[in-house]
Amino acid sequence: MDRLPLIVIRGGGDLASGVAYRLFRSGFPILMTEVAHPRMVRCSVSFGEAILSGSVFVEDVQARLIEGAPVEIESVLRREFIGVMIDPEGQIIDKLSPRVIVDARMLKVELEDQRRSNCAVIGLGPGFTAGENVDYVIETMRGITLGKVIDRGSAIANTGTPGVVAGESVRRLIRAPISGTFKAIKKLGDIVEAEDVVGYVDGVPVKVAIAGRLRGLIRDNIFVNSQEKLGDCDPRGEKVDIYTISDKSRAIGGGVLEAAMRYLFAGKDSKEEGVLFRT
Repeated sequence: MDRLPLIVIRGGGDLASGVAYRLFRSGFPILMTEVAHPRMVRCSVSFGEAILSGSVFVEDVQARLIEGAPVEIESVLRREFIGVMIDPEGQIIDKLSPRVIVDARMLKVELEDQRRSNCAVIGLGPGFTAGENVDYVIETMRGITLGKVIDRGSAIANTGTPGVVAGESVRRLIRAPISGTFKAIKKLGDIVEAEDVVGYVDGVPVKVAIAGRLRGLIRDNIFVNSQEKLGDCDPRGEKVDIYTISDKSRAIGGGVLEAAMRYLFAGKDSKEEGVLFRT
């Protein structure tokens, strides 16, 4: 069988990484693009961490920072690892002409038309409308439609309210009290009590509202904006495995896999049908 075509994923956070993991384990070569100073909160399950460390494992899959040299791209195509590039504008896309592009940046704002000929563009969550600025949208809101493939229309609008985990929703989030540079005194995975200080923004304490385990915490020495999300405290405490991809990410990854296979195996709309791969 011919090898599966390259998929480029824009973004390297936990949802993007759940998608990348599922696609990679299904046989696709994966290249991810990120900004030079990524702001991942769930660092332990984010391939984008390779930007900062050079190499990272999420579960049993490795990602490596690459610069885009031909020998590096060939290694990515051979699926030796997931490639991660600093390329916020996605300039590498025009050079490589991937068969599928996934916008997993989770910007949650209406974006310009990203559709291309001979390529499927898949958007995650709010900001995308299938048939207008992307080919497919994947639902990212928790609930019965999580991971659903939408080929006409939009995902559920962003409510600004996180999903409920063990009875907690908004209070799970850790936010910056002011704008400034964040300095952590706790680390990812620590067990905390309500009102514990996890760090400071320019000397102002950052506290958790509930007891639990720090499932997410932004990197040290990053400038943050007032009320920006800095972390996530999981009320389930020691039961939480911070190194395992979440159920939400896996479900979204399954939706992206479905959309990609629908396009690659059957074509879309007026595109040629019955083609297994286009390489």
